[in-house]
Amino acid sequence: MGNNGASAKVLVVDDEPNIRRVVQAALAKDGYEVMTAENGRTALDAVTTNSELDVIISDLIMPDMNGVELLEAARQINPSVSVIMITAHGTIKSAVDAMRLGAFDYITKPFDLDELKVIVRKAVERRQLINENLTLKQQLRTRYKFDNIVGQSAAMQEVFRLVERVADSRASVLIRGESGTGKELIARAIHYNSSRAQKPFVPVACVALSEQLLESELFGHEKGAFTGAISQKPGRFEMAHMGTLFLDEIGDIPGQVQMKLLRVIQEREFERVGGLKSIKVDVRLITATNQDLEKAVKEGKFREDLYYRLQVVQIYLPPLRDRMEDVPLLVEHFIEKYAKDNGKSIKYASPEALEAMMRYKWPGNVRELENAIERAVVLADPDAQLITPDLLPPAVLLNG
Repeated sequence: MGNNGASAKVLVVDDEPNIRRVVQAALAKDGYEVMTAENGRTALDAVTTNSELDVIISDLIMPDMNGVELLEAARQINPSVSVIMITAHGTIKSAVDAMRLGAFDYITKPFDLDELKVIVRKAVERRQLINENLTLKQQLRTRYKFDNIVGQSAAMQEVFRLVERVADSRASVLIRGESGTGKELIARAIHYNSSRAQKPFVPVACVALSEQLLESELFGHEKGAFTGAISQKPGRFEMAHMGTLFLDEIGDIPGQVQMKLLRVIQEREFERVGGLKSIKVDVRLITATNQDLEKAVKEGKFREDLYYRLQVVQIYLPPLRDRMEDVPLLVEHFIEKYAKDNGKSIKYASPEALEAMMRYKWPGNVRELENAIERAVVLADPDAQLITPDLLPPAVLLNG
């Protein structure tokens, strides 16, 4: 929708032809696309037919429909349009009232054209920002909305219900399930359906890091804290401030880090490695594991107090073999995704291919199924309409 300054659309509304001409010429010279209207009714027609209108500059006092009435009617049609009021000294109070109703700014007659240009530029930037935020929200919702975590089975419907219920709370969430079941997708769905959606979602794969590296990764370090610490580095907790930190494979974190993690959850503050200054953070913590944490607690490998802090809410993701009724839906979802990505015409899996996939137990879960469909789409002829059994991985056919 909104445009950058060079091609933004501006509507000038004034019953004085001279003002219309002067403002139009000045803004057109700066590269704006400028339309004019001599009264509120004509202006409203222009707002209706130009959905990408960025700014309206309107006189406050006009016959038949004043600027405030135009403002209210225009914002009904186009809520994010920025409206600038032109007013005489005697009607400044009305201009202030107009701002309470949502006008962006006002300028008094006789006005300076350079001042007007500055206000218009700011109004265009505001409109752009609104539209960028709307687009971003739509992208986030589309990317992580629940039907992207595909499932019609009772078990998955229960997962969706839990995600909806916990999304806006502060509660720590522990997501359990085998590798490849989609734990990070669920974590992202919780984040992007919460009030923190516009703030960072920061994932950390705990299993891939040594104790020293993991501590530095989570909490940051000061210069000289250890060999190789050549500069100060903020940690993931700081990066996730006001947002969500997702710790994947939480069962693999060593004891020293477990203790420090418990303190952050309790006190909402920590020190960087090698640092003395306490850093306060507001972070929503979501963790995931494929391990039996209760067993790890009994064996003394995982702190019991930390375990109870992490699992205020538990979400269990079933393995794919326990929700085979979801396989046809998932197959259709991944075909659509990878056909689009690879410019292929494939629409469906053949009955024989689907039958083989329904017989296979999918030890790698949804991730393995996704990889199998991507492979099939890539290997298929450019004009193929179906995934046939010969395009599936040998393991699926041998064990199907």
